[in-house]
Amino acid sequence: MAVVRPFQGIRPNKDLVKKVASLPYDVMNREEAQEMAKGNEYSFLHVVRSEIDIDSEVSQYDQIVYKTARENMDKMIKQDILKQDEKPNFYIYRQIMFGRVQTGLVACTAIDDYINGNIKKHEYTRPSKEVDRINNFDYCDANTAPIFLTYRKNEEINKIINEHIKFNKPIYNFTSEDNIIHIVWAVDEDNVIEKINKIFANIDYLYIADGHHRSASAVKVGLKRREDNKNYTGEEEFNYFLSVIFPNEDLFIMDYNRIVQDLNGNSTEEFLDKVKMNFIIEEYKDGCYKPTSKHTFGMYLDKKWYKLKAKNTITEKDNIVDRLDVAILQENLLKPILGIEDPRTDKRIDFIGGIRGLKELEKRVNNDMKVAFSMYPTTIDDLMEVADSGQVMPPKSTWFEPKLRSGLFIHKLS
Repeated sequence: MAVVRPFQGIRPNKDLVKKVASLPYDVMNREEAQEMAKGNEYSFLHVVRSEIDIDSEVSQYDQIVYKTARENMDKMIKQDILKQDEKPNFYIYRQIMFGRVQTGLVACTAIDDYINGNIKKHEYTRPSKEVDRINNFDYCDANTAPIFLTYRKNEEINKIINEHIKFNKPIYNFTSEDNIIHIVWAVDEDNVIEKINKIFANIDYLYIADGHHRSASAVKVGLKRREDNKNYTGEEEFNYFLSVIFPNEDLFIMDYNRIVQDLNGNSTEEFLDKVKMNFIIEEYKDGCYKPTSKHTFGMYLDKKWYKLKAKNTITEKDNIVDRLDVAILQENLLKPILGIEDPRTDKRIDFIGGIRGLKELEKRVNNDMKVAFSMYPTTIDDLMEVADSGQVMPPKSTWFEPKLRSGLFIHKLS
């Protein structure tokens, strides 16, 4: 069963919500965050990327950064930029990108469900990245950013959400600078909250779509507080973390493309000959090549685009992970030919989210890299099958759009 529960959201003043809401902390670097928040004292980046308010010579992981995050959040609350709701609510969060709609339930989910596997994972996490969010959540005494979860669609939940939207006015409705529409409704009726709780109690699993580091960090903060509060009951807020939960049918995964710095000592001819061992290569002359089916890849090299089709000998695998395009490319080209042993740590490889377009691949290869690969997106069914099997995907397998905005909802831990 999946435990969800309402919470007293801390959220922006309606008149300032557009200025407060920010992109997630992990889709930008320090300099980009600084530029995004420039001239906007209300931006929630002052909380989730508070190093933008610290001298650039100070490490972004210095304790002063997290103290500043707490000071900035407290200041926003004191000035009524952020205000806490009087009673626990669920919230409905709808995003519309280029006419495509995804609608999720904003709720708190249980750290015990994460620990016992009712919330399923599909990625490894890196301890150094966990520590950053552990400090941010712990110092702020709050989940300052939500976890992006999904579940297999449920018609009862869809009906409740659609009826609520039909008969209630939204509390927020704004368009962010990237032209994505964000609409939020509060669900404060006790009978509706009870119905939602009961339905989710019959849903076996939730799946992390995006936010593995955030969820691991939130759980570790909760466990730390259990250690500090030996007589905890399980009802305290630190036993739960902030989530937005979408039905799987709503989600949109984009391609997550690869670029590599060099050909690992191969000439172009040598490289192409080695690629031909496992892939059928065809030069593509109609612009950028964007794969339209599984097991096909685009490749940009020496100002030319190629279409690569994986041979059956490397695609006919029993294991779901081995059949993923990201695994096929890694195990049959990036690793054996280009020498990329571990894409999580190798400095010669970089990753470009599909939202940037294939022209970004051309730009990077023409500038500072050597070869690029455009991917067919991993599907949400693939993600759930991998999670159900207890396995993990290769790094950088999925790029979800649109991104959840930070600062729309904050969950207080005490």
